[in-house]
Amino acid sequence: MVASLHAGQKGMDRIMPETVALVDDDRNILTSVSMALEAEGYKVRTYADGQEALRGIGTQPVDVAIVDIKMPRMDGMELLNRLREESNLPIIFLTSKDDEVDEVVGLRMGADDYITKPFSQRLLIERVRAVLRRERLAAGTETDEGEQTIVRGELTLDPARHLCTWKGREVTLTVTEFLILKTLAQRPGHVKSRDQLMDAAYGEAIYVDDRTIDSHIKRLRKKFKAVDDDFAQIETLYGVGYRYRDA
Repeated sequence: MVASLHAGQKGMDRIMPETVALVDDDRNILTSVSMALEAEGYKVRTYADGQEALRGIGTQPVDVAIVDIKMPRMDGMELLNRLREESNLPIIFLTSKDDEVDEVVGLRMGADDYITKPFSQRLLIERVRAVLRRERLAAGTETDEGEQTIVRGELTLDPARHLCTWKGREVTLTVTEFLILKTLAQRPGHVKSRDQLMDAAYGEAIYVDDRTIDSHIKRLRKKFKAVDDDFAQIETLYGVGYRYRDA
């Protein structure tokens, strides 16, 4: 009877598994990574190129996409650009060691993370978990204690609704961008190192390099300047980190 109850509970836990789109022209990666993700309880849809993925995600939405940058027909950069026209779907890039420029450009376009090939499947799964948890926090389906609206002059951040406004105008942010900005705005005038921003956005168990944070900051500034060309609240302290300027 106990076994039956546990089996029933396990079945209930898996009624609504989170869905991952895996996009790569390497069949070995599609097979091995999808098996690893499914073993962790995720539902996986695989696509061999960007065009196929764009059609598939358009008709069957997913919770996160893992996308290879270099693919035939439609590469990962174009796929990201097309998806960003419609949504803020979290996207993790897979890149090769010599794709450093593409990594930076992809992050500036709004990718949430990247992993360099060859990669550890365990690390990839941890990145997926981190991104999905940030999405749940943003959607309000998972909560952190003490999350209150932050108002700093013309800036308003509402974590419960994942809403950011500047001078009353909404600024659309990815979850990673929102978390970085929230960390800076919580203590205006105080400098946050890149390591501190990494921990805030990715968690202490996940490592990303300095360029990732720098790219997110550039993307944040670009989005705010699209709303207000005079925006200059995020300051760089070279060799130290970033701070949100006192009002």
